[in-house]
Amino acid sequence: MNRTTRRAFLRRSALAASAFAAPMILPRRVFGANERIAVAAVGVRNQGSGNVRKFLAAGADIVAICDVDSKVAADGVAIVSENNPAPKVFGDYRQMLEEQGIDAVLITTPDHWHARMTIDSCAAGKDVYCEKPLSLTIAEGRRMVNAAREHKRIVQTGSQQRSSAEFWQACMLVRNGIIGDVTEVLVGIPDPNHPGSIGDVEPVPPELNYEMWLGPAPLKPYHSKRVHYNFRFWWDYSGGQMTNFGAHHLDIAQWGLGMDQSGPVAVEGTAEFHPQKLHEVTEKCRLVYTYANGIRMTLGQGQKDIPEGTMFIGTKGRVYVNRGKVVAEPMDLAKVSLEAPEMTQLYRSVDHTKDFLACIKSRELPICDVEIGHRSATVCHLGNMVARLGRPVKWDPVTETCPGDAEAQAMTDREYRGPWKH
Repeated sequence: MNRTTRRAFLRRSALAASAFAAPMILPRRVFGANERIAVAAVGVRNQGSGNVRKFLAAGADIVAICDVDSKVAADGVAIVSENNPAPKVFGDYRQMLEEQGIDAVLITTPDHWHARMTIDSCAAGKDVYCEKPLSLTIAEGRRMVNAAREHKRIVQTGSQQRSSAEFWQACMLVRNGIIGDVTEVLVGIPDPNHPGSIGDVEPVPPELNYEMWLGPAPLKPYHSKRVHYNFRFWWDYSGGQMTNFGAHHLDIAQWGLGMDQSGPVAVEGTAEFHPQKLHEVTEKCRLVYTYANGIRMTLGQGQKDIPEGTMFIGTKGRVYVNRGKVVAEPMDLAKVSLEAPEMTQLYRSVDHTKDFLACIKSRELPICDVEIGHRSATVCHLGNMVARLGRPVKWDPVTETCPGDAEAQAMTDREYRGPWKH
């Protein structure tokens, strides 16, 4: 197949796949051209406060703030109230969802809350922007996709690198064959940055509803180094840098490989954990994912030969991308015009938040739709599965099962602590 014919084929295939994957998403209400979207923000510390500012800057109204920490909630109210009416405040998202006049929910909570809040929000008729990684487990992610489709909701995953020009450029070079046929992908993630030993059990601060912070997670004694930012270093709530930065860089790998509706078929490798068990997640790892087409992707943490970011290696060159940086070898590859009519055009977004808000009005799927976020999170979860088991795992991306491996299959889901249920 010559280059022009191949590109035309890829373009037609991409359009056909897009049409198949984009069901009609019915609006809860019809927006006027200049009407502002009313958003409720759940979790407003750290990334949450940043997301609130982004939504305000994008022209949304933050009409409600929900947080289990009253001091954090007050800080969120202060951010909104600087130049806007004060939002209503809630400590329980379920009460917030009963509030009239909310169009969308912004979820920036620890990962163990993502699924239940997203599913409940969809059932309440709200569109959802949920931070990455989309889920705590693979099975949760599929439930989130099902809820979005059943209730015809727009759900954007907060993998904002898809809305940055450098990542779009890199994936365009890959998907259009500019680097030739892809033979290998390298993905680097940072070391864990946990603050150290958690020490003795601490009293729960009066401003924190710790029972609600835990929610469906197992009951554990309170330690300040397990909550807020530090949740990401404990399996009960998250998956370390694998699901933190892996949800960014592995997501770009999936995009460049055209695997947004699929994933690898096998994962193997090794991992190291903290010798004193100051946290649970990986300290170092080197994992190899194999796709059905034979492409191998190596994820490295603490590996000197794998830089942080995503590198695609092809038969005609390579392209490396990280935030604010695209490096192509040979250098001329980066100068190829990506606007040429024969090019397969990937979804283009220049602002992740505005893309979500625009899709609420248009009812088109956003650049990082819930299915995409689920598939990228699945790659992260499979990596942690192999790291924890210490052995290879086979994966069927069609049935989303580990064939013939009951131990691995059990790790695709987890029970909720009562009274919470899936």
